Amino acid sequence: MIYTVTLNPAVDYYLSMDKFIEGELNSLKDAYTLPGGKGINVSKVLKNFGVESITLGFIGGFTGEYIRKNIEEYGIQQDFVKIKEDTRINIKMKTNEKESEISGKAPNISKEEYKIFLEKIKNIKSGDILVLSGSIPKSLPKDVYVEIIRELPSGVKVIVDTRGDSLKDVLKEGVFLVKPNNHELEEFFGEKYFTDEEIIEAGKKLMKLGSENVLISLGKDGSILITKNGVYKGNVPKGKLISSVGAGDSMVAGVLYGINRGEKIEDVYKYGIASGSSTAFSEGLTTFENMKKLLNEIEIKII
Repeated sequence: MIYTVTLNPAVDYYLSMDKFIEGELNSLKDAYTLPGGKGINVSKVLKNFGVESITLGFIGGFTGEYIRKNIEEYGIQQDFVKIKEDTRINIKMKTNEKESEISGKAPNISKEEYKIFLEKIKNIKSGDILVLSGSIPKSLPKDVYVEIIRELPSGVKVIVDTRGDSLKDVLKEGVFLVKPNNHELEEFFGEKYFTDEEIIEAGKKLMKLGSENVLISLGKDGSILITKNGVYKGNVPKGKLISSVGAGDSMVAGVLYGINRGEKIEDVYKYGIASGSSTAFSEGLTTFENMKKLLNEIEIKII
């Protein structure tokens, strides 16, 4: 079974207007809400691809109930811990000029609620896959991802999509795959990279620190996969960028889709590229059909 963890989910409130005037009453062209959270996105794309998963994390209040109901209607198994405080609301505002975001305040998670969550982690068995992605609420230990990994039996593949100290901590525990983008990689090492060679060298450092494989997304410049068998670079298929929201999560889901089929990491890379690109070219997360249409356009070369 595949498990996804979203420690800090949110209700994302999307607003669209021609222009935002500070201090004035502004009228909306469009508005809608969606459950937000990197792990939740991964589970949704997996469901679109016919792959089952269980999503874990914390939800509370009317906003948490909205997330629970949406995931349930999507047909995804969930085993969230219910907390006393409300799940946060993020605001994503788009005008003709720019896109802006306001990240909501994370709820407080008590020690008792956290203990219940760790008990749920103990249900994960050898041979399962665990995805750890996204930010960590301030009320949880900074090394929460490490504590989660230490609760796992041997034989669990751990995929990590986080940044900064959280990434540094989990690498020491040894993981199957990390998926930074080039900016997160620069932030991690405190350096600037101008060539593929420099990015690859940094990716190899992550392997030495404890990741078996490294997948680096480069935006419009494609992506790079580094494994023990070699270094591979994939292109970005042709298409119109609509929104990059969820593209990285979709890339992770595509890789998981291939792993679930029993394919090697080098062979599942194409599904990750197609999935991430398809979401970027879509309003919302990719469908299986749209991902599949892009597979023939994927070009991967050995570096």
